[in-house]
Amino acid sequence: MIIETLTSPNILENDPDVIQMKAWMAEDRITDSVAHFVPGHGIEKLSLCFDLKKLRKALDEVLKVTSFEGDMQDQGFAAIPLNRRPGEEVATANDLSGRYWLRADDRYVEESREDLVDEGAFSEFNPQFKGTYFEYVHKELTRRFPIGRMRILSKGLYNCNSWHRDPEPRLHIPLVTNPGALFIVNHHVTHLPADGSVYFTDTRGYHTALNGGEHHRVHLVAALAY
Repeated sequence: MIIETLTSPNILENDPDVIQMKAWMAEDRITDSVAHFVPGHGIEKLSLCFDLKKLRKALDEVLKVTSFEGDMQDQGFAAIPLNRRPGEEVATANDLSGRYWLRADDRYVEESREDLVDEGAFSEFNPQFKGTYFEYVHKELTRRFPIGRMRILSKGLYNCNSWHRDPEPRLHIPLVTNPGALFIVNHHVTHLPADGSVYFTDTRGYHTALNGGEHHRVHLVAALAY
């Protein structure tokens, strides 16, 4: 009887899952929406916009005098700090990343990692990069918002950050990206195109950034020190 049930054709034609599966299979699920910005709760685009060519020129200028830092470069996360505490010439490892919270295992218990950073203390643009377009960007951002750490963050190819939350939200300005580079806040996911736009990401909520492309993703990221 069991064998007959399993092998009889059409015996489950009226099963709701079979019916639903046929409907799903008939749909065209191929979309290019991930190649565009889709606003959602926790990820929004500002009116402010910068010149992408000048941003990339500034990136080249910075990389001629310094390189990405951090002890997590093998995990695909590296940073170049663009501002600092007044007079402080060397960034600490904690300054490059800073406090975050995550649920790391099957206990689902939230735990903190690293120490809190006083974002408001980072009030001086690094003189090493004076005269670059990044100095202008820093000036324009600080005219509008309380800006904390401002860093250039690199994300390796085929790479993902931890699923975590931060103490403060961030502004993202993509410099180099690809359609496989996505940002997720809570349940909303979108691509952030590199077109000079400034994106608000409410990283106080659980989030991650992933790079599913074949090239590094590079963003200018500024913490909002409210």
